[in-house]
Amino acid sequence: MPRQSASSPSASVLRMMRDARCDTLDIKFIDVPGTWQHVALPIGEVNDDLFIRGTGFDGSSIRGFQVINESDMLLLPDASTAVVDPFGEKTVSIIADVRDPGTGIGKEYSRDPRWIAKKAEKHLADTGVGDVSYWGPELEFFIFDSARFAQDINYGYYYIESDEGIWNSGEETMLDGYTLNMANRPRVKQGYFPAQPIDTLHDVRGEMVRVLVETFGIIVEKHHHEVATAGQGEIDMRYGTLTKMADQVMEYKYTVKNVAKRHGKIATFMAKPLFNDNGTGMHTHQSIWKGGRPLFAGREYAGISKMALNYIGGLIKHGPALMAFCAPTMNSYKRLVPGFEAPTILALSARNRSAACRIPMYFPDAKAKRVEFRPPDPTCNPYLAFSAMLMAGLDGIDKKMDPGKPLDVDLYELPTAELAKLNQVPGSLAASLDALEKDHDFLLQGGVFTRDLLETWIEYKRKNEIDPIRLRPHPYEFFLSFDA
Repeated sequence: MPRQSASSPSASVLRMMRDARCDTLDIKFIDVPGTWQHVALPIGEVNDDLFIRGTGFDGSSIRGFQVINESDMLLLPDASTAVVDPFGEKTVSIIADVRDPGTGIGKEYSRDPRWIAKKAEKHLADTGVGDVSYWGPELEFFIFDSARFAQDINYGYYYIESDEGIWNSGEETMLDGYTLNMANRPRVKQGYFPAQPIDTLHDVRGEMVRVLVETFGIIVEKHHHEVATAGQGEIDMRYGTLTKMADQVMEYKYTVKNVAKRHGKIATFMAKPLFNDNGTGMHTHQSIWKGGRPLFAGREYAGISKMALNYIGGLIKHGPALMAFCAPTMNSYKRLVPGFEAPTILALSARNRSAACRIPMYFPDAKAKRVEFRPPDPTCNPYLAFSAMLMAGLDGIDKKMDPGKPLDVDLYELPTAELAKLNQVPGSLAASLDALEKDHDFLLQGGVFTRDLLETWIEYKRKNEIDPIRLRPHPYEFFLSFDA
């Protein structure tokens, strides 16, 4: 094995591996749609060269990356992200950046979502508006006992099971010859904050929190059952900087899914897996600071600054295009339905959770002033979604965009004529992609996003998600039209 520099990244990672008696380095990176991929190296391959030149992989086999004739790609591990993997035997896990050897060894790859996030942070500093942005996403999820789904030429179905689901309140369960039903299930839309025994997954979420804190060093503020029946939950992380928080989102999802598996269950971040109950969102708190001073506090509406109002104006103005990254699946728009629990109205409000942009009013401190953008869901690629929101906000600041008059009424109770005057998020992924096609110049500022990435995103979503679903009959269509 080549000699290691005493202060090299490889030396610190090797020290961690040897101290923990690990013999495998698991390199993780994110594809364009937003799923972690990985490749494992034995300890003998962990050296300075790995952290300087990288290790090769086939980029044509990764969603959104290269074509077959330009497939050779590199992974460059980031030593600062190394942890002992809580789910891999004798394994240290590390996050990598993607490199394109076609542009020279060590050159960043334009479609690497993590590189886009880093460019967004640099662009913020370059504008002089601020030197750091803070992000606090609230990822919700479901933990089910099983999930079956299939589609073929002559059938299509899904079937979700959860003992905690209220639909099981009348089921008979056999145990040692006795018929039992333990009841104590949260009713539809009544799962928010019930104590045990109704909250059946308190201990499972507690184990998730311990992994996040003890292994990944993530500061967790709280965890609780969410509104829906059948195991909806949330774990809240302390806010952090953009790229670091996107890393933590991926570590969070990795932890939730693997701890659920330990308990013989399945976790999903799908936006709307259950009909007629609450969906899964990722309300995203965001703010800009400079020189250690929060810039979103001021004397305007709800105690925020003029800069914050302009930032919100950017989120509202570019809201339809943002949905292509923030609510990026066909299923996302089963959650974003007017009149239900998700905010579809692009408006500003304090405390009102029916508005897309909310100013939390828990505490009056200047450092607590932020905007919460509520339409996103956790199927998004966090590196791309956070970057897109920041770019929209910065465009609002640059152009002094007015967010409009705040709405502090129940927006769903407004008369139809008044509602018609308000901007709404698109009603489908297709409409969101159309909006992104028309409105994307704000993303190109500072070279943060590239036309190549945007075209790749739009083409991938249309070809691999919109068209396949559009071609397949839906089970409920048989109920509606089979007897025609």
